[in-house]
Amino acid sequence: MNVRSAQTGPAGDEQRVAVLMANVERLVAERRDADAQRLFAEAAAILPDHPSVLHEQARRVALAGDSEGARAIMERVVGMAPAHLPFWLSLAAILRTMAHRDEELIALDRALALNPTHLVALLQKGAVLDLMNKPRAAAAVYGHALETLAAGTRVSAPIEAHLAHARRRVADNAAQVAALLEARLAGLRADSSGAQRLRFERCMDRVLGRTRIYAPEPTGMLFPYLNHYEFHPREHFPWLEALEAAGDSIREELLGVLSADREGIQPYIAYGEGLPLNQWRELNHSRRWGAYFLWEDGRRLEAHAARCPRTVAALAAAPQVDIPGRGPTAFFSILEPHTKIPPHTGTTNIRLTAHLPLIVPPGCRFRVGGETREWRPGSAWVFDDTIEHEAWNDSDAARAILIFDVWNPQLTPLERDLVRAATVVIAEYNAAEGAAAGEVIR
Repeated sequence: MNVRSAQTGPAGDEQRVAVLMANVERLVAERRDADAQRLFAEAAAILPDHPSVLHEQARRVALAGDSEGARAIMERVVGMAPAHLPFWLSLAAILRTMAHRDEELIALDRALALNPTHLVALLQKGAVLDLMNKPRAAAAVYGHALETLAAGTRVSAPIEAHLAHARRRVADNAAQVAALLEARLAGLRADSSGAQRLRFERCMDRVLGRTRIYAPEPTGMLFPYLNHYEFHPREHFPWLEALEAAGDSIREELLGVLSADREGIQPYIAYGEGLPLNQWRELNHSRRWGAYFLWEDGRRLEAHAARCPRTVAALAAAPQVDIPGRGPTAFFSILEPHTKIPPHTGTTNIRLTAHLPLIVPPGCRFRVGGETREWRPGSAWVFDDTIEHEAWNDSDAARAILIFDVWNPQLTPLERDLVRAATVVIAEYNAAEGAAAGEVIR
């Protein structure tokens, strides 16, 4: 094909060559070498010293086996266009064939100076460091390369192969560092409990790439300057032992509900029409995740409470959230077999959420942030539900637990009063115009 331009003179020649060389690159990728050669010759006849023309010439010289000649051409090209990153990558590739590792590394660093997050440049740098027998430096660079990838990014098969190698090198390096830490810190760890080392161990998990550190991400009110834990230390909740002691009685009342009042169990997820369901599409208005409420958004369900007096009495010892229209909330949560609750976060960190497991078949798990636990009947915990969490019931039977909200113990009495009053004011303000179409039911 002939590429013609209405412009004449240097500007017109530049434009024609740019178009021609773009087509050459496409044809080379399509393996249409004869067509590519014809357009390349046309471009070279117009501007033989154009950087793109010389770049293609260097490629052809390298394919012919003349690495020194290709290198000389590419050094001229990067001198003419030092801000064009692909030229530095091509020079690095030629230097790779010549086993000039130090010079290749310099060329790649020049590319990364132009774009520090360029995936191919990072992968090439990691590879040359591997060839230089510097696996620790290579792992660090590969780690940077992996960090540039957004979730769900699609790449070509060759790049995916490089990424798989990068992941292996990063994992191998982390394992070596972990083994070294295990040996050097064994004495200190032996003289301390897991609870005492919790923050340090999570820090090391982050350093070694095992998990990220999760932070509160409430969908509503975020109260600042609070210490946040995924699962809070038991010693912050002295009432947990009494709750656990009542576990058998509470379980009996739950079994009574399951046998005599299943109609009282309602879908926990209940979004109105017109709202984006996102991760809740499968569970919206579904009894696969059911709730038998004793209190719902501050309203006591008298018939349910009357059916479960010992549960109500046990809850009375806990500092439940008491905000009109918002709390207390307490319910039996029933998760049907082979059902997953997807990752999500709660509304506010002014409160924490307690679980008392009651019926737990094998294969039931619960993740908060970077920690996954299995429920054990009668063993309660308190967690921050504004940190991403999810649950699984992979068994053939239903899982049932008691869930309720309590005040975050880090709030002072004054802060509780202020939060309570502010929440009521905001709710009244928003309710002044009535419910909006598509309003969340819960």
